[in-house]
Amino acid sequence: MNQQSYTRPYYFFFLVLPYGISIGFANVVLPYFLTKNGFSVEIIGTIAAIGIFSNVCRFIWGPIADITLCLRKWYWIGVAACVATLFLLAFLPYDLKHTALITAIVFLSQVAATFVVLPLGGLMAIRIHANNKGMVGGWYQAGNLGGVGFGGGAGLWLATSYNIHVAGLFLCIVSLLSALVIFLINDVVSNTISTFKQELKIMGNELLKMVKVPILLFVMILICMPIGTASASYLWAAIANEWHVDANTIALITGALSGVISALGCVVGGWIADKKGVWWAYLGSGGLFAIVTLAMALLPYKSEVYIAGVLCYALCYGLINAAFSALALYATGTKLAATKYAMISSLANIPVVYITYLDGWVHDKYGSKFMLATEATVALVFVAISVFILQSLFTKKLVPTIIE
Repeated sequence: MNQQSYTRPYYFFFLVLPYGISIGFANVVLPYFLTKNGFSVEIIGTIAAIGIFSNVCRFIWGPIADITLCLRKWYWIGVAACVATLFLLAFLPYDLKHTALITAIVFLSQVAATFVVLPLGGLMAIRIHANNKGMVGGWYQAGNLGGVGFGGGAGLWLATSYNIHVAGLFLCIVSLLSALVIFLINDVVSNTISTFKQELKIMGNELLKMVKVPILLFVMILICMPIGTASASYLWAAIANEWHVDANTIALITGALSGVISALGCVVGGWIADKKGVWWAYLGSGGLFAIVTLAMALLPYKSEVYIAGVLCYALCYGLINAAFSALALYATGTKLAATKYAMISSLANIPVVYITYLDGWVHDKYGSKFMLATEATVALVFVAISVFILQSLFTKKLVPTIIE
C-alpha cells in the first residue's frame, strides 16, 4: 500500500465521538430525567439493557458494511442516524405511557451507533500502518470513553442548567462537527465480490472452528461471564440522589471526569496487558473492578463515597476495556481477524445486557447497596472459576502464545 494511503491514528479519537456521545446521552442524561418523571430504576435498567442489546447483534449486520457501500458512506449513515435519534430522545415526552416509544428509540439510537464504529474498524485495519495499531487503539478507546463522558456529563450539565432540548441540539452539532474528520481519510471501497449470505457462512464456519480449540472456547465463554460489565454505570445518574449528590456533581463525575479517567485506564490497561499478559490483565482488572464495587456497597451513603466510588469504577472500566481488546485480538489471531473480532465483540455485550437488567431489578427490590454487592459478588465468583479453569488449561499446555 502506498504510504500516502495511511492516516494519522489520532483522527479516530474524533471519529468515534458520535458513538460515545450517543451512548452517554442515552445512559446518563436520559436516566436522570426519567427518574425525575416517575420511572423506576428497574424500568430504566430494562431500557438501558435493550439499548445495549443492539451491540450483541452487531455481527449480524456487520457484513452489510463490507459488501455494499464504501466505508465513508456507511460512517455518515451511522452518524446521521445517531444525530436523528439523539434529537428525538431530547424532545420526547418523558411519560410512563410512552415507555415503549422511548425504549424503541433508545434501541434504534444504539443500533445507529454500531454503524458508526463498524466502518471505523475497517478504516483502522486498512488505513493505519502496522506500526501504529496499538496507538490507534488507544486513541479509539479514548474517544469512545471520552465521548460517553462528554455526552453524559456535558449533556446533563446543559440539560439541568438550561433544558434538555438545548443539550440535545448541542450534542448533535458536536457529533456532526467531529464526523467531518472522515474527509481526511482515504475511503475504502466495499467488497462487492462476497454476498451477505457468503459472509454469514464464513462467520459460521469460523465460529465452529473456534469452539473446537479449547483456549478459544474458553475465551468465548469467559467474555460471556459477568466480569467487569460496568453495568452500574448505566444507572449512576438514576440512583445518585441516594448519596445526596446534586445534579452538577452528577454531570461532572459521571460525565467529564469519568470519561477522562476511563481513557487513562485504557492507556494503563494496555500497558499492563503488554507487560503482564492478557490473562493477568483481564482477570486482574475484573477482580479489582468487583472489589471497588463491593467497597462502594459497604460504605455509607455520602456524597464523597459516591464521587470516589464512581471515579474508581470508571478507572477500572478503562482497565478492563483495554484488557478485553488485548484478549480479543489474541483470540482472533491473523486469519479472518475482522470477522472473528466482530463475533467476539458481540458476545462481550451479552453479560452487560443481563447484568444491567439484574441491577435494575435488584435495586427496586432491595436497594442500591444490595445491587452493587450482588454485581460485585457475582463477578468475584466468576473470576475465581475462570482462574481455576485457566490454570487447568495451562497445566495441560493448551494455552498457545500465538493464535494463527
